[in-house]
Amino acid sequence: MTTMTTTTTTTVLEASGVTMRFGGLTAVRSVDLTVNSGEIVGLIGPNGAGKTTFFNCLTGLYVPTEGKVSYKGTVLPAKPHLVTDAGIARTFQNIRLFANMTVLENVLVGRHTRTKEGLWSALLRGPGFKKAEAASHARAMELLEFIGLAHKADHLSRNLPYGEQRKLEIARALASEPGLLLLDEPTAGMNPQETRAAEELVFAIRDQGIAVLVIEHDMRFIFNLCDRVAVLVQGEKLVEGTSEVVQADERVVAAYLGTPFEGAPGAAEVAEVEAAEAEAAAAPDDAPSDTPGATGTGNSGTSTTGSEGKSL
Repeated sequence: MTTMTTTTTTTVLEASGVTMRFGGLTAVRSVDLTVNSGEIVGLIGPNGAGKTTFFNCLTGLYVPTEGKVSYKGTVLPAKPHLVTDAGIARTFQNIRLFANMTVLENVLVGRHTRTKEGLWSALLRGPGFKKAEAASHARAMELLEFIGLAHKADHLSRNLPYGEQRKLEIARALASEPGLLLLDEPTAGMNPQETRAAEELVFAIRDQGIAVLVIEHDMRFIFNLCDRVAVLVQGEKLVEGTSEVVQADERVVAAYLGTPFEGAPGAAEVAEVEAAEAEAAAAPDDAPSDTPGATGTGNSGTSTTGSEGKSL
């Protein structure tokens, strides 16, 4: 695994005692997690473990019942657009591109949080607006070059192959200039070659100075990629450590194989959490169905990719 040496490590994200309840059901219970500068941290766990619910608490889609989330020492407001303004961007498990926009236009949407021109400037299209527009266009093209899609800038996003759509969603998230990127199953549905390309892209993002927190069911991908891995089981953090430490933990193996261990939740309790997460994800949302992940709005979805059974 490629590593990067840093002389100074600062805490980018700190989640402390995060708890999320849906009515009387606790989907996430007292989870602590930190992500430091220069790190790639993985979050894994079986279905119903609360991973996406925890992500939604980090990005303001859910207001935690208890606990707090801080970015670079400042407690984050429970509003997705303000979380994006602060410096956190995310992608979603289900791709959320604007299908009828071009590849370039999708990335430009992600730039809006860093564009300070107002309504009147846009209407009058004065020198300030034109300068900002040119700067956004140049930055968007830089990002497309970075992910290898500059030659498809004028293509409609719906016409891209699946793996390239995943890359485009990441580029749109990067357009908001985040200090922390949250990736929700970035390799879901990818073939081995696309997965390898995604791994190299995440390393390149980290080398740009952006910390990364990633949910993924592909264990080989996670353990090759991450400096640290945290395991959620039934909404609680079971273990956290290096890939070697996590893979050697018998409780992690038991959780993935469905073998009971001391304190393990029953099947009925797991089913309750899955149902609660699905209900929350299906709740009406004011945002359009293709709201971009870079803005931190929209519905995350809870469908799985069928890759849970991959060996540790």
